[in-house]
Amino acid sequence: MTPLITANQLEEALNSGENVLLCDCRFDLVDPTAGQKSYLEGHIPGAVYVDLDEDLSGDKNGHNGRHPLPTPQAWALTKSRLGIDANTLVVAYDNQGSVYASRLWWMLKSTGHAKVQVLDGGLDAWNGPIGNTPRKPSPSSMVAPVMPYVGLVLVDAVLENLQTKKSTVIDARANDRFQGQNETLDPVGGHIPNAVNYCFRSNLSGKSFKTPEQLYQNFVDLLGTSKAAEVIHQCGSGVTACHNLMAMEIAGLKGSRLYAGSWSEWCADPSRPIAL
Repeated sequence: MTPLITANQLEEALNSGENVLLCDCRFDLVDPTAGQKSYLEGHIPGAVYVDLDEDLSGDKNGHNGRHPLPTPQAWALTKSRLGIDANTLVVAYDNQGSVYASRLWWMLKSTGHAKVQVLDGGLDAWNGPIGNTPRKPSPSSMVAPVMPYVGLVLVDAVLENLQTKKSTVIDARANDRFQGQNETLDPVGGHIPNAVNYCFRSNLSGKSFKTPEQLYQNFVDLLGTSKAAEVIHQCGSGVTACHNLMAMEIAGLKGSRLYAGSWSEWCADPSRPIAL
């Protein structure tokens, strides 16, 4: 299944009676309540709201980043609460260029759920009706199996890579934050040594993804002969990194991995080196 679905394809799936769960993933890192407020004001009818902080993140301990992944056990419970089973086509959307939708996409794909796509262009691409009646999730009758996150890289492996240099680390943040400038989200500025910067916005034309051919060329220009399996994605807190990972999948460059703790975890330990 391709990572993206168009608005027309989504409409066809909904009209066909297919088991589709629409997930509204809108969010604002500066105002965490803004996404749900926007959902209540208007959303694709039948969509449930999926919150980055409450649903797509686990408990923070001050050392594991701003948006640590929930444990596999907690994520399995969340999937069941949302009503996701093996036959559910999950379609995620937001209105921020699919940044938050891509986080849900990765979390589902990496734990074995094959039927998940992101609405290309987000809510702005939707030509159908807009509703404002919130929908409560319909929990699945069976608890989802607990599955590990496949393709997840932990901080110790990233630290080891500083010596081995076996993998290319791609930082999805804007270049100024990569350079340690204008840092407003994390207490320390800079980047992981040897990382290369590729802002997630480079994947977009407007709010939609560039063509697979354009994305392929962008990443080939960035990575040279490096293989996708040798790529580790990171960002500030493990969200926009998923956007770059999904863009590589769209381009046919499959198998790259995610350092979900990202910069917010890395910089929490002063013993870890920092580059500017």
